[in-house]
Amino acid sequence: MAGGIGSRFWPFSRTALPKQFHDVLGTGRSMLQLTVDRFAGVCKPENVFVVTNRDYAALVQEHLPFLPADQILGEPIGRNTAPCIAYAAYRIAQRDPQAVMIVSPADHAVLHEDEFRRLMDTAVSAARTHDVLLTLGIQPSRPDTGYGYIQYLDEQSLPGGMLHKVKTFTEKPSLEIAKMFLESGDFLWNSGLFVWRTEVIIKAFQQHLPDIADVFEEGSAQLGTAQEAAFIDDAYARCSNISIDYGVMEKADNVYVLPADFGWSDVGTWDSLHRIGPHDANNNLVSGDAMLYDTTGCVIKTPSERLVVIQGLEDYIVAEYDNVLLICKRSEEQRVKEFVADVKAKKGAGYN
Repeated sequence: MAGGIGSRFWPFSRTALPKQFHDVLGTGRSMLQLTVDRFAGVCKPENVFVVTNRDYAALVQEHLPFLPADQILGEPIGRNTAPCIAYAAYRIAQRDPQAVMIVSPADHAVLHEDEFRRLMDTAVSAARTHDVLLTLGIQPSRPDTGYGYIQYLDEQSLPGGMLHKVKTFTEKPSLEIAKMFLESGDFLWNSGLFVWRTEVIIKAFQQHLPDIADVFEEGSAQLGTAQEAAFIDDAYARCSNISIDYGVMEKADNVYVLPADFGWSDVGTWDSLHRIGPHDANNNLVSGDAMLYDTTGCVIKTPSERLVVIQGLEDYIVAEYDNVLLICKRSEEQRVKEFVADVKAKKGAGYN
């Protein structure tokens, strides 16, 4: 899934070039490229599909030149994750109704890729042999209100004992509730990584989101043909704007979670980027040409061709990209979306 704008990562992530097409981690690879790299040995390149906004199709092709245009699925508008996943599921089902399908956001970080692949192999094996909807859950390290939470039942597991039946999904709780979740010990963060057979997720759409299932079944014969784009235009106009979590995972009774620890971060905010490092001796994350004095706990991401000199900042974000410079307290970064909305209203669309 590579269609989001990532507005919380503004001004680095912009409508014209969202964060999945940036080298956010300083590795020389974009987030999209790193995501595909991560599945080496798990999924063959000819089985990789990218769902993105049509405006980004050329960018996807540029970043993944091995990928045939037929495997880049263009959305006319964003409709959240449920229609996106339905589009891919019905398209993949044309090739193989028994195919095991892994759903991954294109803008997450994974620090321990060998462990990631090992757990993916476990999840794929389980999905191949059981009619279940699997999600990977991350052990929470803090009461974060930016993530969804999964409560699971230890006593109800698939054979092998690694995958536990999900009791509840809770989307982005308050801080007090997040603290309770952390203290209870039986909640995991929802990573947004899902594994299932296409026929199982399609059945779940039929049961829990029949409006979306009806739309795609009505036009399934047009998928993979010259009429696909016109059909998708109509389909997305008729699909509800809803996440897979709200639409399916919270309602289904065959949802299981695989607890995972592979150095995961959704890299959704500047603060999340700071957490995964690397840091200098004063706990600053620096990308760019910067000279720092009496400065601690900051995120500095600036163009390499510009020298930046900073004195006396503590726990700030200093981010420059193109025609925007952002200076904001890390503790106030939830206001970035507010800043983006104000800039768009007062300065025009060229800044968002």
